Amino acid sequence: MSNHPVHSVDELKRIALRMRLDIVKMIGAAGSGHPGGSLSEVELLTALYFRVMRHDAKNPTWADRDRFILSKGHGCPALYATYAEAGYIDPGLLNTLRKLGSPLQGHPDKRMLPVLEASTGSLGQGLSIGIGTAIAAKLDRRDYHTFVMVGDGEIEEGQIWEAAMFAGFHKLTNLTCIVDNNRQQLDGFVKDILDPAPVAEKFRAFRWRTAEIDGHDFEQVIPALEEARAAKDGKPTAIVAHTIKGKGVSFMENNPEWHGVAPKPEQVQAAVRELEAAAV
Repeated sequence: MSNHPVHSVDELKRIALRMRLDIVKMIGAAGSGHPGGSLSEVELLTALYFRVMRHDAKNPTWADRDRFILSKGHGCPALYATYAEAGYIDPGLLNTLRKLGSPLQGHPDKRMLPVLEASTGSLGQGLSIGIGTAIAAKLDRRDYHTFVMVGDGEIEEGQIWEAAMFAGFHKLTNLTCIVDNNRQQLDGFVKDILDPAPVAEKFRAFRWRTAEIDGHDFEQVIPALEEARAAKDGKPTAIVAHTIKGKGVSFMENNPEWHGVAPKPEQVQAAVRELEAAAV
């Protein structure tokens, strides 16, 4: 069961647009945050929460819910926007991002926001946490699925590959790792800093099923996630989602300067105008 109907692709596009508007506005209001990698995740999160994952906002601790862990925790504005859209939090909270005492911290903090599956932001750790929930499902004989999102810069961390080796060896079919492959990290392009390519081949070598998709195309995102959730072949799934950092805001797209810089008020206004003009 889920608390949402099956949304059409056009409906998903409208949700994604609202989330992008929320992301730009909340980071602008905070005066700090990470717009680039938040905007690149939007279609992936939209498809998960409004089409693929089994969850219920009215019962957030439901034992059989699917789990989502945002390992690239600095991209949390997109997750908070998703929670607001899905009914897990009051949308009015979004403008408290990064404020003292707000449940919406600059990196996900489960002590402040209990609906989170994990506190994240120490890069490289989320896949290991996801392995823990995937193993727990097997031990408890439950059929929920765990989805973990990592960044392509993040997978330079060695712990990711230890986790990948473990998950493949232990046949964790109930685990999916989504790589937000937006080709940038904090201070530049991934290929110039420590290029992890070829990413899909590396996961395949660790006994994972792999798929490479356009991470902004629902016609590719939805089937890849649905196939991962339904898989019973004894392999975890890695989805390499090719995305654009800053997607939807032309002056942020493919510009590493927008990894961790908040837009100024006039830039927020410009981004909002551009996004609204692109409405479905």
